[in-house]
Amino acid sequence: MAKLILLVQGQAKTYDLKSGDNVLGRLPDCDIQIDSNMVSRKHARVFSKGTDFLIEDLGSGNGTFVNGQKVEQPQTLKTNDRIKLGPVLFRFEGEKPIISGTEETSVGAVSFDSGEGTSTITGRIGGSALDQLDVKPAEKLKAVLEITKSLAGTIDIDKILPKLLDTLFGIFPHADRGCVLLLDNKTQQMIPRAMKHRRADADESVKLSRTILKSVIESKETILSADASSDSKFNASESISSLAIRSMMCAPLLGLNGDVLGVINIDTQNPLAQFRADDAQILTAVAVPAALAYEGARLLQSYVEKQKQDNEMAIASNVQLALLPESMPEVDGYSFFAMYESAQAVGGDYYDVVPLPNGKIAVAFGDVAGKGVPASLIMSRLSTVVRSVTEFLDDAGQAIEKINGHMCARAVEGRFATFVLIIIDPVKHTMSFVNAGHMSPIIRKSDGTLEEFPDEICGVPLGVVDGYPYDVVMRDIHPGETFVIYTDGVSEAMNAAGDLYGIETLRNLVQKESGDTQQLGTKIRADVRRHAGGIPQNDDITLMVFGRKA
Repeated sequence: MAKLILLVQGQAKTYDLKSGDNVLGRLPDCDIQIDSNMVSRKHARVFSKGTDFLIEDLGSGNGTFVNGQKVEQPQTLKTNDRIKLGPVLFRFEGEKPIISGTEETSVGAVSFDSGEGTSTITGRIGGSALDQLDVKPAEKLKAVLEITKSLAGTIDIDKILPKLLDTLFGIFPHADRGCVLLLDNKTQQMIPRAMKHRRADADESVKLSRTILKSVIESKETILSADASSDSKFNASESISSLAIRSMMCAPLLGLNGDVLGVINIDTQNPLAQFRADDAQILTAVAVPAALAYEGARLLQSYVEKQKQDNEMAIASNVQLALLPESMPEVDGYSFFAMYESAQAVGGDYYDVVPLPNGKIAVAFGDVAGKGVPASLIMSRLSTVVRSVTEFLDDAGQAIEKINGHMCARAVEGRFATFVLIIIDPVKHTMSFVNAGHMSPIIRKSDGTLEEFPDEICGVPLGVVDGYPYDVVMRDIHPGETFVIYTDGVSEAMNAAGDLYGIETLRNLVQKESGDTQQLGTKIRADVRRHAGGIPQNDDITLMVFGRKA
């Protein structure tokens, strides 16, 4: 997409050009509004014609200029054309990128020479920044203090970089142009983020040699370049010579781990005020607090974003907990216990106890594959589906078919849920049971013996096969019988030695404890914690115990 790039207070502001007309002027309804009394209300327009963009003056008071020439009639724009509207300067970038080679490539208002020669490099400053204080320590310490004072308290990355350049221009009064490039973590490219000219009305690019930039990044040393246009030894590299840089310094910004975060580049076009080795040493020294200020601001920004994410996750956790029942129903002759602990802020385990209109009780229990946010989204959908289905259906077979159908619709690949549905009739003391890929509940009888449902009745998990015919098992609920339903976060809880809690341990505990639901549920959770020994859980832990009183 073609662009107009405006230089404002050291920052390159980009405007995308749309097909058709793009009006530039002072009025708010202009496509590109310019806040300057020297710009007419509708000053000029940039419009498309085929694949080209043209500029036309709209009878402005101060005229429209392209590369210093006044626009008298519509004129085709080329990449890097400089457009001047009163005191306001733009640079045009076409849709077709400039071909790399011996030509220049530009990003915003920074241009890169792509020559591969190394002849411009006349000095290197390496070693620790503290070593640079040995020579002229007073000047260097003063420069370091100026940078530190200037950047102190600044936590906005976009404000740190212009401040850095302003301070460097004070330290190096003969500097004409400067820019800061930062490493983009996604593209691993150096991207211009701030620039500055000594003269406010300068419309030239800040120019860099790719040769020098590459050398600074690879060596992590400050590079000093001498006059490229007058020294005969640079004649072999015409692309570098064409930059017309009298003297230049380029220093790396190094992070705490020693990686290159970016570079600072300063040049001067004054042939009588070339940068010396002492200047490069000062730039090397001040690059340290500058890099620390930038990295500190970046870390603080990451921390703020992390805090925001944590707050959002806390809200999501509360929303998910609201999907679980606030309390267990009070049913004559029956008692219920449930507990839920997610391994992360949100999880994929689910349970619900739904009183039905006819006096029956629907017990739903599930475990979504995976954990964290993706599993929690599936869990919330499952919760809604179960509530909406069981409100109208008290037949376990019909209900499971409807629930599975909903979960199969628009199912996410690899995201399924193991699930148990039990419809309890507390009057007839019967239950209908359906298992969709979950572990069988452990049934503790009144005499302490255990029973589990056979594997043959276990169907596929929800969301896998639409229309799957699930088996429904009818069973009487005898006095003193207790049912324990759990997720694999219980049976697979791990200690420091890597040992799992195990289903057999769970069975033994259920068998030796009483049939009281509250007591049994509490004992199971405590025993799982004892086994883990303080090791953070790696899966959601959910447990439900219900039974008929003796």
